[in-house]
Amino acid sequence: MHLSRPNILITGASSGLGEGMARHFAAKGHHLALCARRIEQLESLKASLCAAHPDITVVVHALDVCDHQQVFSVFERSREQLGGLDRVVVNAGMGKGASLGIGHEAANRKTAETNFLAAITQCEAAMAIFRQQGRGHLVTISSMSALRGFPGSGSVYAATKAGLRTLSEGLRADVYGTDIRVSCILPGFILTPINEDLRRAPFRVGLEEGVAAMVRAIDTEKGEAWVPAWPWRPVGWVMKWLPLRVLAKMR
Repeated sequence: MHLSRPNILITGASSGLGEGMARHFAAKGHHLALCARRIEQLESLKASLCAAHPDITVVVHALDVCDHQQVFSVFERSREQLGGLDRVVVNAGMGKGASLGIGHEAANRKTAETNFLAAITQCEAAMAIFRQQGRGHLVTISSMSALRGFPGSGSVYAATKAGLRTLSEGLRADVYGTDIRVSCILPGFILTPINEDLRRAPFRVGLEEGVAAMVRAIDTEKGEAWVPAWPWRPVGWVMKWLPLRVLAKMR
């Protein structure tokens, strides 16, 4: 099967959306570089993928995306191992935090560092490789929460995802007219092992359905995608115009 982006690197690949995307891309025949802090989970995932798809190559690396120098070295090592990187998925992130001013500054700061500052470094490392190659596809995983500010634990998280969305648009403009593509994916409520509370969220979808929609959107290489498209495209437009008194209740 011909693949236009045969070699893919995914950060935050040990569980949740990252693991789900790895499984989907492996089934399509892609070679993978999988990165996360938990190397044991990555080794287990590698064994599972290679057993199910013996024709693909899978390499794994322990990576804390907040260790900025390590990001560059792991990305470069992955390129050497796979013989090039065609797509990088900036997926690593976290959702800890609380309302500002109530004593959770450390958690809020860690969320900001992981979701935005570390994402900048990942984009730097990926774009350096793509510019050298003259081609590539950068994918950032934002969130539908990027469309508005949210109260409580969502305040900092939404701000980081909005920043990532804006960064992605700027990168898209920066390489416009070249063979480097930049896509920003905005998932809605997708159930993963670390957000069991989403079982009560409106319009939530299961992990398999949500990840399948994300992979389809990534493969189109459009500049931005809200996934799953139904119901999040109409819901997204509603979100943009909700009165603040309604947003204040979304905790």
